[in-house]
Amino acid sequence: MNSLLSLYQEIILDHNRSPRNFRKLKHATHEAQGFNPLCGDKVRVYVEVADHRIRDIAFEGTGCAISTASASLMTEFLMGKTLEEAQQFFESVRHFLTQPPDTPPLPGFDLGKLAALGGVRRYPARVKCATLGWHTLQAALSQDAQSVTTEKDPHA
Repeated sequence: MNSLLSLYQEIILDHNRSPRNFRKLKHATHEAQGFNPLCGDKVRVYVEVADHRIRDIAFEGTGCAISTASASLMTEFLMGKTLEEAQQFFESVRHFLTQPPDTPPLPGFDLGKLAALGGVRRYPARVKCATLGWHTLQAALSQDAQSVTTEKDPHA
């Protein structure tokens, strides 16, 4: 179990040190910004959608290792997915992160590297860090012009 926790910590640290898709997307068709006032995390998510598929996805911002790693993992995971798949993954990740620590993911959902975020379930305030990028993605895809904040979401 300790080796699994070490692997998860290394994934989070790696994605924090070298976040994937950390850039402004010049041809974004959708974008939104999010803020976690408890931790000070700020994120802007950019998405280029074509033919109901995420052609490109990126993010910018500042924040703790968990929020940065989560947004980085999210962009890696969702690249090339359909909008329907992205919505299903959002629901699955939100469910996984907001359940008690020993709760398994939803059936049929392979977390892959996203399982590294599961440790935050032991620290409820950190769940908001891990879900910020995902909620900001939802706002971008729904073209909601309001800034996302973790303090308004009962699921974060």
